[in-house]
Amino acid sequence: MIAQLRGNILRTDDQQSILDVHGVGYAVNISGRTQGQLGAMAGEVTLLTEMQVREDSMTLFGFLDLGERDAFRLLITVQGVGAKAAMAILSVLSPSDLTNAIIAGDKAMVARADGVGPKIAQRAVNELGEKIGKITSLGGREGEDVFARMGDAVKARGFSVGDGGEVDVEEVFGETSDELDELVGVDLAGVVADDLQLAEREGVLH
Repeated sequence: MIAQLRGNILRTDDQQSILDVHGVGYAVNISGRTQGQLGAMAGEVTLLTEMQVREDSMTLFGFLDLGERDAFRLLITVQGVGAKAAMAILSVLSPSDLTNAIIAGDKAMVARADGVGPKIAQRAVNELGEKIGKITSLGGREGEDVFARMGDAVKARGFSVGDGGEVDVEEVFGETSDELDELVGVDLAGVVADDLQLAEREGVLH
């Protein structure tokens, strides 16, 4: 298993880079966002990698940071989302944007990716809602989910919380939204502005 490569970029085009590592050229598939970042870099670069081995091929996928790699790993767990679709999603959404889209239940944001239709986007939102907040590189805390953190944050600010964890949205998301963003670690105001439906389904917001 190849987990990381460090070397010089020989060329990059069509979301694939050829990385020269001690005279050996590795073809590494990358997202459009990573391709743009590599274009501005000189000298040696380090790519975190995921390798998919099939009967007739071995394919490397490269990432400049842990967040994008972990987002890729998470996306390919969704039924119907293969490596190509995952890279397409990461070409239009940064890891933090993906996290916010999942939390908000915003399938339209996910469906912006080439080849990702509304059904697949909805499935990704549904299946990853509880998982994404547990990954530290994507803004989560190990063993916790984002919705639990939202509840803890609003309680810490002295807002009333129902027996089932319900919080009055109008009471919370007023002038204190910036403070809550800092406590929870995600852009709550942006999430709420996009879509509150997923949070309501999880029973955190009422």
